[in-house]
Amino acid sequence: MRRSGKLLVLDTKTIAVIVVVVAAAAAAVFIAPMLIKQPTPTQPSQPSQPTQPTQPAQGVTLTVISRHPTDILVKARAMFLASAVAKKYNITDLKTIVIPAGLWEQYIRRGEADVAWGGGPTLFDSLFQRGLLAPLTSKEALDAAAQVPDEIMGVPMKRVKDGKVYWVAAAISSFGFTVNMKRLKDYNLTVPSSWRDLASPELGKPLVKYGVAALSIADPTQSTSHTRMYEIILQRYGWEEGWRVLTLMAANANVYPGSEAARDAVIQGEVAVGITIDFYGYTAQQVNPDCKYIVPPGESIVNGDPIALVNGSKHPEAAQAFIAWVLTEGQKVWLDPAINRLPANPKVFDTPEGKNRSDLKSAYEMTLKTPSIEFNDTLALMYEPVMQWYFRAALVEVNDYLKAAWKALLSKYFSGAISREQFEAYVANLTAPLTFTDPATGKTVVFTQDYAISISDKFQSDASYRDALIAAWKKAAVERYTKLLDQLKG
Repeated sequence: MRRSGKLLVLDTKTIAVIVVVVAAAAAAVFIAPMLIKQPTPTQPSQPSQPTQPTQPAQGVTLTVISRHPTDILVKARAMFLASAVAKKYNITDLKTIVIPAGLWEQYIRRGEADVAWGGGPTLFDSLFQRGLLAPLTSKEALDAAAQVPDEIMGVPMKRVKDGKVYWVAAAISSFGFTVNMKRLKDYNLTVPSSWRDLASPELGKPLVKYGVAALSIADPTQSTSHTRMYEIILQRYGWEEGWRVLTLMAANANVYPGSEAARDAVIQGEVAVGITIDFYGYTAQQVNPDCKYIVPPGESIVNGDPIALVNGSKHPEAAQAFIAWVLTEGQKVWLDPAINRLPANPKVFDTPEGKNRSDLKSAYEMTLKTPSIEFNDTLALMYEPVMQWYFRAALVEVNDYLKAAWKALLSKYFSGAISREQFEAYVANLTAPLTFTDPATGKTVVFTQDYAISISDKFQSDASYRDALIAAWKKAAVERYTKLLDQLKG
C-alpha cells in the first residue's frame, strides 16, 4: 500500500485481506442473533396425527342395492351419515336402491353399486358363484366381521373361500307365521303350529262359510323371504309333499305382491294368519297386540341376512367402512321399535340402547334355542329361479281358478257329499306337480325336482324358452283346476 499525493493506492494483496475481513464481519452480524437462546414456546408442540384415509376432493356417494324395506334403509342412512365413519371417509350421501333380485347382476356389472345389503344368503351365494362379490380386505371391515359368529345353529353366518370373506350376516332371521288371535277366534279356528296346518281343510273353512281367505302369502318373484319359506317347506316335507302343502296354502290364501303387504293383511285383520319373516312378526306384535309371531318347532331355520362389497365398486375403501359400521355401531338400527330385527353381532345388546330392548334380546335367545331343520342352501339355489316362476304361474296368476276348485271340494267334503277317501284322492290330483309339454323338446314331462334343476341354466339365459315354459305351466294349471271343478259340479 502506498500514497500518491492525497490518493490512497491499494495493492492486490491488501485488497484481498480487506475483502476477507469485511465478509467475516458481515457473517458475524448475521449469525449472532441465531446464537442467542430463544424463549420456550407457550403452546406445546402438536402430537403426530394418525394416518387418515385418502379423501377425495369431492364427497363420496355410496350406492347400496338392497331388498330391505324402506323403513330400515331410511333409518340406516340417517344414522350413518351422522356418524364419525362417514365424516372420516368423506361419505356425504348414501344412495339406496330397492330392486328385484333379478336386476342386481345388471347393476353390479354396470358398476352402479358399491354394496349389496339384505336379501338372504341364497341370493348372495348366487352373486358369489357368479363372481359378483369382492372379498373384504380392509382391517376395519375384517375386524368388524370377526365380531359376528361364524355360524349359528350350524348355519353359516359368513361365506368364506380360500380364507377370504365374501359376505357377512348383518342380521339373523327365523321364518314362521304371524297370527291375528282375534280373527282366529272370529273364524273359530285353532292356532296353527306347523306349515301343514296352513294347508289344512280347517283353515279353508272361512273360504266356504264367508267367501274369504284366512291366510296371506306373497308372490315369490317379489319376496326373497317368502321364497325362502317355500324352500323350507319343500325341504322339510320333500318335493311332492312340499308342493301339496304349498298348493293348499295358496288355495287357502290371498296372494299379495310383497311380504310387507302380506304382513299388513294380518295386522289389519284382513286375514287370520300370514307367513312372515321374524322381524315382520315382531313388528306386527307391537302394532297390534292381537298379533303373535310363531316359529313352527322343527320346521324353520335361522338365516344370516348378508352384507357384501360388490365387484366393480367405485369406492371400495369407503364401501368397506360402511360395511364395518353396519356390523358394529349400525347394529343399533335393528333395535328401533319400528324395525325389530335380530342383530348378527350380539354385542349390541351390551350398549345402552340394547339394554332397553330386553324383549328383542329374549327373542334372540329364544331363536337360538328353537329346533330347526337341516337346510341345503346349495340345493335350493340349484332350482330357485325355476321354483319361483312355477309357483307364480301355477299358484299365483291362476289363484282364482285354484280357490274355486278348492272351495267346491271343501264344500262337498264338509257337507258329507264325499268321503274322506274321495277327498284325499281329489286333493292328490289337485296338488301333484304338473304334467306339461316342454317347449324345447316337445316331450311331456312332470315338474320334478330333477327336472327343475336340469332346466335352470336355460331357464335363466333363454327368455323365449322361459316365457314359453311359464305359459305351459299356466295352461296346465288352469286345465287341472277347471277339470276338477267340472267333476265336482257333475
